[in-house]
Formats: sequence, structure tokens, C-alpha cells
Amino acid sequence: MKRIVYREWRLAPQRYWGLLALLAVIAGMGGLAFWYMEHQGHWVTGMTNEIVWGTPHLFAIFLIVAASGALNIASIGTVFGKTTYQPLGRFSGLLAVALLVGGLLVLVLDLGRPDRLIVAMTSYNFRSIFAWNVLLYTGFMAIVIAYLVTMMERRLKGYYKAAGTLAFTWRLLLTTGTGSIFGFIVARQAYDTAVLAPMFIVMSFLYGLAVFILVLMFACAQDGRPIGPYLLKRLKGLMAIFIAGVLLFILIYFLTKLYGAKNYDLVNYYLVSGGRYTLAFWFGWVILGLLAPYGIIMHPALGQDPKWIAGASALVIFGGLASLYVIVIGGQAFPMTLFPDKTILESGFHDGVGGQISAYAPSLPEVLLGLGGVAVALLITAVGVRVLQFLPESLADKDIDPHAAVKA
Repeated sequence: MKRIVYREWRLAPQRYWGLLALLAVIAGMGGLAFWYMEHQGHWVTGMTNEIVWGTPHLFAIFLIVAASGALNIASIGTVFGKTTYQPLGRFSGLLAVALLVGGLLVLVLDLGRPDRLIVAMTSYNFRSIFAWNVLLYTGFMAIVIAYLVTMMERRLKGYYKAAGTLAFTWRLLLTTGTGSIFGFIVARQAYDTAVLAPMFIVMSFLYGLAVFILVLMFACAQDGRPIGPYLLKRLKGLMAIFIAGVLLFILIYFLTKLYGAKNYDLVNYYLVSGGRYTLAFWFGWVILGLLAPYGIIMHPALGQDPKWIAGASALVIFGGLASLYVIVIGGQAFPMTLFPDKTILESGFHDGVGGQISAYAPSLPEVLLGLGGVAVALLITAVGVRVLQFLPESLADKDIDPHAAVKA
């Protein structure tokens, strides 16, 4: 492998400032949506007493999970010594931090009382998984920034391997904590399983990789930096493995639930009778979000075309949002069983009333707040690659393929 040269993003000033302006407008609309919900109250959203985690949480959790997965590229190069991925380490770390900031911003602004975050950061209840995640998120950001410094500062190269190993371990803990938020909630039938923790880890691998591929291809295309077929082949191969992993954990999840007779109604709800949630599961998550991109990247002709690979990545991202819609909102919509073998005739919160599925329709402010977090993450990325040397000058086969000289 040749010596990798890093350069700032040299997009034409008019196009660069136009891109920043577009992202700033979207982020500003998210800020206005927060201001509207904060001053009017959450009754203006689609959230209710039954659905307390709405559309902003889908975006927030997706960005946080994708942040962990985006760092996977750097981890493969550092921890496992795969030299092909090492030139992408800097960009991987930058995107991971940017996605985490965007996700946490949405999460904080959707709390209803964001000022109460100070209490959560100063008064820890270590019996709460939410308290653990405050430490995991802030620790992840600090560790990844330190990891980036060891990549970019020659005098700190001796700490590169150790920093990469720590970042790899921490990101596994972070995603485990995110999945455990749901796995530890025993009151919700759809959540109450330890399978969600490793499932979120595999989902993070897939969704973070899809975001990484799309952003990398866009950045390189806009600046005229080549990406060789060898690297795309390796990246799409990883995507195929992670898709298979997510499909496996979906199967494990439902087999785990089916093992207990009390969950038969839940499984039927997800797979057959859940209406929009069943539709989102089969067509949004499984077919469009997993099987379709798998078919594209494994196709002998389509899988060689960068545009189709980008399309497969976009489908994975769409499927990722659908998966969180099914898990987060669908899990809340399923009626809670407060009193087994009893029929509840009246409840102020409709908990378990007649097996009624809770209604939820996302509102425009919720969607704008979520998109605002995405825009902030992309803004940080765009500014980062512009002012610092995060992107390699070339990702062509002759520069990163260790066997290029032999093939020639």
C-alpha cells in the first residue's frame, strides 16, 4: 500500500456554502419545531399517554446506533489490523462523533424539560440504565476524539492501537446500553428480552456502515476523489454479512418470544394482525430494508455498480428507521397486560382495554426535529472535512489495495 495522503475537502466555495446553508436551514427548522413543542406542550405532537417515545426518538436512536456502527470501519483497521480500512479511520471517527452529537441533540430536545438534563448529569442513579447511558455517550465522544488525535498526530502513534481497542470496546458497551434500555423494561411485552442488546449491536454495524458508505461516496464524488472497486467490494461484503446478522437476530427474537405462550398474541400482532406495524415490519424493515439491499449487493451486475451500492445503502437506512418504528413505537402500541386473565373495562390510560392497539400519528414538528438532528450531524461532518485532513486524496485500488502491485 502506498503512503496515504490526506487533504481537506476542496469543494467549490459556492457549492460548499450552498450545502452548509441547506443543512443550516433544515437544522433551523428543527430548532423552531423544538421551540414550538416546548412552548405549546407535547400535546401538539402525535405522542400520547400510551406512546411517550415518538418520531424524534426514532431519529435519535438511529443516529446514536449508527454512530457506534460508523466507527466500525476504524475499528476493523486498528483492532484487527486490516490495512485496507486504515485510510478510512479518520473519516470514520469524525462521522461517529457527528452522528452521536446529532442523535443526543434530538434526544435532549425531545425530553419536554431539557433543563432537567442537568439533574441527570449531576445526580446519578446507578440502578437506572438511563444513568449508565449518560456516561456511555459522553465517554464515547471523549474516547473517539482521543482516538482521532492518535491517528493524526505522529508523536502519539504509539498510543494508536490502545486508543483504537478502547474505542472498539466502548462502542460495544454503548450499543449494549442502548439496546438494554428496551430490554430492561419488563412492563412492555415487546421489550422484555435480553436479545435486544446484541441485536442492537448488529443493527449498529449495519446502519452505521450504510450511513458511512453514502456519506463517503457523496464526499468523494463532489471532490473528484476516486473510490476503487476493491474498496467498494469490501464494504458491500461487510454489509451483506451484517444484513444476514440482523435477519438472524430477528429470527432469534421471535423464537424467544414464541417459547412463552403468554407472548403468542404479541408475535401475531407483529407478524399478522398489527396493521401499520405489521406492514412496517414486513415491507419496511425485512423486504425493503434487508432483503432488497442484500439482493442488490449480491447481484453479479448490480453489485458492481457504485450507484446501486449507494441505493442499497439508502434502502438499509430506510429499513433502519422502519425497524425502530416497529420496535420503539410498535412496542408501546401493543396493549400492556396489567392484570393477567382479567378484562379491564375502564382505564384512564387505556392500558390493556379490550386489547386495543394505541393510536399514534407522527406530527410535522416531530419529523422536523428529527431531521434537524440529521442536518446537525451532516453539518459537523461537512465542516470537519473542510477544515481538517480527514479524507484521503485517493481511495483507488492502486493506493489502498495491498495486492495492487501483484495484480498489475
